[in-house]
Amino acid sequence: MYTLIKKDEPFISIHHLSKYYHSGKGRQVKAVNNLSFDIYPGETVGLVGESGCGKSTAGKTILRLHEPTRGEVFYKGRNIFDLSRKSLVGLRKEMQIIFQDPYSSLNPRMTVEDLIGEPLDIHKTHKGKQRKDRIIQLLELVGLNHDHLNRYPHEFSGGQRQRIGIARALALNPKFIVCDEPISALDVSIQAQIVNLLKELQEKLGLTYLFIAHDLSMVKYISDRILVMYLGHMVELASSEALCNDPLHPYSQALLSAVPVPEPHSKREKIELNGEIPSPIDPPSGCVFRTRCKHAASICTEKQPEWKEVKKGHFTACHLYK
Repeated sequence: MYTLIKKDEPFISIHHLSKYYHSGKGRQVKAVNNLSFDIYPGETVGLVGESGCGKSTAGKTILRLHEPTRGEVFYKGRNIFDLSRKSLVGLRKEMQIIFQDPYSSLNPRMTVEDLIGEPLDIHKTHKGKQRKDRIIQLLELVGLNHDHLNRYPHEFSGGQRQRIGIARALALNPKFIVCDEPISALDVSIQAQIVNLLKELQEKLGLTYLFIAHDLSMVKYISDRILVMYLGHMVELASSEALCNDPLHPYSQALLSAVPVPEPHSKREKIELNGEIPSPIDPPSGCVFRTRCKHAASICTEKQPEWKEVKKGHFTACHLYK
C-alpha cells in the first residue's frame, strides 16, 4: 500500500481488495486482485482499462453491492465490510452509484417522480409536498424541470435518462458516488454535457467521485488522479497530467496511444498490442501483462512486479523500473 502525502485524511481507503467468482471445477475468475488506493475528499479518481479488466466489479465491491473475497474498504474510518446489513442501509445515504446504461437501470413502468422519489420513500426522509418539492429540486439540479415528473423513461433521450439517473443518485445527499461508465452508452455529442454536469455538481455539492471509464480523453478531463487496471490488477497510478503526459507502464502507453488527437499530421506512434487478453480464470504467471508486452523478459514470467513509487506521486508495477 502506498502513502500519498496530502493535508486531508483519506475519504475512502481501499486495502488489498479482491473479488473472485467460482466458475466450476474448483476454478475461480479473479475479477479484482489486490487493489489498494485512497480517495481524498472532493477528489475524482479515474479508473480505466479495457472491457473486462474488472473496473465495474471493483466499483460495485467498494460500495459492497458485491461482497468481497478479501480486503477492506474504510469510509470515514469504518470498515464497511464489517457493518451489519442494518448499518449498511444507513450508509447507503452517503455512498451512491450512477449506472452505465440509463435505460436498463430505470424501471420502465415507473414515472420520473417515482424513480427519483424511491430512495426518499425507502429511507423515509420526505413525504407529501416536501417529497415532491425535493424531486423538482433534483430535476432542476440536473437540467430538467417539473414538466418531466409524470413521464416514463422511454419518453426521454439517452442523455436525459442519464440525468434522471444522476438525480436519483443525488436524492439522499450522498458524499461519495461511483460513476460506473456513465457516458459509454451515450452519443459522443452528449458525453461532454454529462461530464460537465458531473463537474458542476461536484463543485456545488462537494462530491467525491470514483469515475470508471475506458475513454482516457474524458477521464483526463474530469479526474484529479488516474488508476489504470489490467486483468484485475493495478498497473499504474498518477495525477491525471503526469499519467497522460508521461505514462510509465507499457499498457498505459498503449492505451494513451489509441486516444484520437485533433492534429491530422501528428507523429505520435500508435502502439499495437498483440494477442488477446488472457483469461482471468488462468492468468499468466508473473506479470499479467507479459503476454502482450514487447518489453517482456524472463523475470516477467518468474516474478510478479512490485507496486512502487517511481516518481513522486507516480506509482507503477513493472520490472522495467528497478
